[in-house]
Amino acid sequence: MTRLFIQIPSYNEAQTLDETIADIPKSLPGISDICVLVIDDGSHDNTVQVAFESGAHYVVRHRHNRGLAQAFMTGINTSLALGADIIVNTDADHQYPGRYIQDLIAPILDGTADLVIGDRQPGKNVHFSPVKRMFQVMGSWITRLISQTDAPDAPSGFRAYSRHVALRIQVYNSFSYTLETLIQAGKQRMAIAHVAIKTNPNLRPSRLHKGVFNFIWQQSGAILRSYVLYQPLRSFLLLGLPFLLAGGFLIIRFLFLYFTGASGISRHIQSVSIGGTLSIVGVLLVCLGLLGDAIRANRQMMEEILARLRAESSSVNIPMPSVNDPLLIRREDYFLQKET
Repeated sequence: MTRLFIQIPSYNEAQTLDETIADIPKSLPGISDICVLVIDDGSHDNTVQVAFESGAHYVVRHRHNRGLAQAFMTGINTSLALGADIIVNTDADHQYPGRYIQDLIAPILDGTADLVIGDRQPGKNVHFSPVKRMFQVMGSWITRLISQTDAPDAPSGFRAYSRHVALRIQVYNSFSYTLETLIQAGKQRMAIAHVAIKTNPNLRPSRLHKGVFNFIWQQSGAILRSYVLYQPLRSFLLLGLPFLLAGGFLIIRFLFLYFTGASGISRHIQSVSIGGTLSIVGVLLVCLGLLGDAIRANRQMMEEILARLRAESSSVNIPMPSVNDPLLIRREDYFLQKET
């Protein structure tokens, strides 16, 4: 018995959500149950109504818009609590054709991968502008270096997660989940696979960012924060090394001149002051790295505890909340309430 959850983060997506849900297959080999979960991230249109009328099984609502990263995590936590074995994340704007879901989950069903990413082939995607193609390829290359993975399309949001990976996912930045979760998966040595896909034409401009350069700025910050988060010691060593080298050079230079009896040694006394200051800064940065590494070890332990708590909570049926945020709504409860 393998339960597949298709989660769809949505924000004012009433115009395209019906096409996205209609394109999701109703049955798949190796899957006993397919559930569609829509995450309504504080929409102001009739996203909830369209979701249920289009066939969604659950809608979980944020009372206010929290952003894509938080909507993604709400979907992951809700899917796990409802007993998901595999979770597929897709976009509400129908960018990703539903026919590729079977290909996406196949490596997980075969036991060869825990995370599968839909490769939009950004270098030759006809629906991307030349500028977007160039930056997508460049950004994926940088992410591969940092995450130590072979992801050809790092920003792709069309992904399948096994239960093992989903239990351990945690997103800390507020912009997007794609790069951070990939870096996390790479650092944890998870099995990652890729499936080549073709995308549908863009139906509207992206609501995630205000243009290509805004997207690059936001994702660059996410990459930097993720690298420091998962590699704090190496990050601060790299920052502190130039200060230590410069400070050490100035101090050694002064000592060399002093012991060799060079004339005008008093002119180089400032080297001791500057070199000492630079060395202190370098030592402080290294100490910050050691402290960060200790915090990283503690965070890993807390993430494992969180994974076990998520696993235990999935064995308990979730009641429909009345005042909680996020608010979980079941399909049958929605139509029952609508009738009354």
